Amino acid sequence: MAVKLEANQTDREKEMALDIYDIIKDIKDPERPETLEELEVVKEEGVMVRCVKEEEVWVTITFTPTVPHCSLATLIGLCLRVRLERNFLQKFKLDIKVLEGTHSIEEDVYCLYTYS
Repeated sequence: MAVKLEANQTDREKEMALDIYDIIKDIKDPERPETLEELEVVKEEGVMVRCVKEEEVWVTITFTPTVPHCSLATLIGLCLRVRLERNFLQKFKLDIKVLEGTHSIEEDVYCLYTYS
């Protein structure tokens, strides 16, 4: 799998996206013994980074719940946020999304952990 690149994404942004993926991929699923990577809840192409200024980074993580009615989708989003806040040393703005069409209440889930 490759990190999804926009036409003007820099090598630095690509490297940061891979670093972020490495940080979050080993989070264990709240209900199963597998990691989010093993269950394909998070994927490399779901991590996007945009360097807005020298010291300001915008990160978007899009994940796919295991089932459309996943009751722990909000917990997964919060786990992603906490893991990144504890391990990614760069100052960043984080936006976590559920992949469109993969959760029955994706708008509600998205609103719970999106803030600046």
